[in-house]
Amino acid sequence: MYTIKGYHYAIDSGEQYMKSRTAKKPYLSIVLPVFNEAENIEPQYKHIVDAMKKTPYSYEIVFVDDGSIDNSFKLLELIAANDRHVHVVQFRRNFGQTAAMAAGIDYAKGDIIIFMDSDLQNDASDIPLLVQKIEEGYDVVSGWRKNRHDKLLSRKIPSRIANWLIAKITGVHLHDLGCSLKAYRGEIIRQVNLYGEMHRFIPIHASWIGASIVEVPVQHHPRKFGKSKYGIQRTFKVLLDLVTVKFMGSYSTKPNYIFGGIGLLLLVLSGISGIIVIAMKLLLHHSMIRNPLLLFTVMLIILGIMFILLGILAEIMIRIYHESQKLPPYRVKKYI
Repeated sequence: MYTIKGYHYAIDSGEQYMKSRTAKKPYLSIVLPVFNEAENIEPQYKHIVDAMKKTPYSYEIVFVDDGSIDNSFKLLELIAANDRHVHVVQFRRNFGQTAAMAAGIDYAKGDIIIFMDSDLQNDASDIPLLVQKIEEGYDVVSGWRKNRHDKLLSRKIPSRIANWLIAKITGVHLHDLGCSLKAYRGEIIRQVNLYGEMHRFIPIHASWIGASIVEVPVQHHPRKFGKSKYGIQRTFKVLLDLVTVKFMGSYSTKPNYIFGGIGLLLLVLSGISGIIVIAMKLLLHHSMIRNPLLLFTVMLIILGIMFILLGILAEIMIRIYHESQKLPPYRVKKYI
């Protein structure tokens, strides 16, 4: 039993789970981003421990505190001090869920990395099901909240529309990309670089490097404590991110195909327009002084050349990007 600012918390000090961390590499790394989830941390921790007691797997739990301003980090410190299966990464400020998941990947040691939310809506008892699918040979196992307990208008309907659109554009057909409960083979997820708000597209990134993906129904519970960090505005962000994902998936290594293609199309149109201008001058004897088609032709030529040059610059930048040293999208204050 321990006390923080008048609140009393108890942690199960069972023999098996309060001993020192084993020196060998854990089989599972369970990563949980945390942002102002003080009321949910201890129950979620207990659920994970209870679920792991029923399995033969060695494991670690990696909490990533994404700049919480409540008691979340203090609780995590106390849990980590009493259970060496638990690690805590604390950010200096709020960098967002994608950065928190990227940190979880960097600090996880397991052969299989499992992500889940810290708000008690994901069920830790589903973890063995995900691991079983990985052991069957899949590289990515995505949870599907088939019986989702969220608001219909602000969460369910926008999510269904976004998932349908993403599947059509990317070719990765999953019912519930937004479900945080997912399992990844370590060597696959460590090849995926996360930036911006791209965490929901990790299975798509994994598919680009040839990962096999399967989706399994998982449990989903209503939020009991705290406040959801998502709203309807998230759907619009997803749509904007989808444009980036499509570009990165189709043209990330060959940007000149899209920019150069547009440039060539503009030059072809300028050629057609130019022929019409010449015909108007020679055959119809129209004056070119106030002819807007002449200006339009010149504009098309300039734009066509600019797009081709832009494509060449993009090719150079892509090569610099792939050859340069990669830096993580976060700054860590403390690692326990």
